[in-house]
Amino acid sequence: MLSFAIDEQKCTKCGKCVADCPAQIIAMTAGYPAIDPENEAACYKCQHCLAICPTAAVTILGLVPENSRTLVAAVPPPEQLETLIKGRRSVRRYLEENVDPRLIQQLLDVAWYAPTGVNSRQVQFTVVDDRAKMTQLREEIMAGLGRLVRETTLPPEYERFTTILSVWEDKGVDIIFRNAPHLLIASAPRQVVTPLADCLIALSYFDLYAQSNGIGTVWGGLAKLAIDELVPDCRATLGIPEDHLLGYVMMFGNPAIHYQRTVQHGPAIIHRM
Repeated sequence: MLSFAIDEQKCTKCGKCVADCPAQIIAMTAGYPAIDPENEAACYKCQHCLAICPTAAVTILGLVPENSRTLVAAVPPPEQLETLIKGRRSVRRYLEENVDPRLIQQLLDVAWYAPTGVNSRQVQFTVVDDRAKMTQLREEIMAGLGRLVRETTLPPEYERFTTILSVWEDKGVDIIFRNAPHLLIASAPRQVVTPLADCLIALSYFDLYAQSNGIGTVWGGLAKLAIDELVPDCRATLGIPEDHLLGYVMMFGNPAIHYQRTVQHGPAIIHRM
């Protein structure tokens, strides 16, 4: 049930919720916005109506506007957001400690607000929240790579993992996970409209919000290949559903280094039609 309701004492009959409904199922009925029960199944569950109402008169899905945050004078200034985006760095050196579990939960809760295709909201976050668990995962990956190398079954296109394994066994240098204490995987059911895009967008939200909280991040392309293609048994270890597309992998943790300024890239590559 949508539980779409209007507080008639607050409603000004401005019609903004009617005009902004993507599914176009809200209509003025007896002078107030309403949704015909026959049209409820077409609702996107996007909550645009709750978000746009200037007088907090709309309740939907059992959600009341009083539990939402106001956007009035609360959005970061453009210059600060620009600095965050330009100053974001891939961190490959981490402190040997766990991130506060409460902060990890907060980062995931905020990243969950990332948009998804047709508001499917099916992205699953699989998180390794403890350094001991990361050690277990790392050993499983390295052991799997070792078997591929010894049995000469490592696909030619992944020959670089031979060197990666050698560096790990000879020097203890972890090129795949960068000794990060934590790992995050975004996956989504293959049958949703845009599973890969949904995962990448969610991780991008996590990435920027994590760095704004002083947490270092690095996108793990090698880790993604190792988990998803070379040592696929790790998917079961991590609990990733079989019907999920593994979007990407990100490592994170308290950084051992802190950058002082943005870098300077050349102009954007732009083509105008």
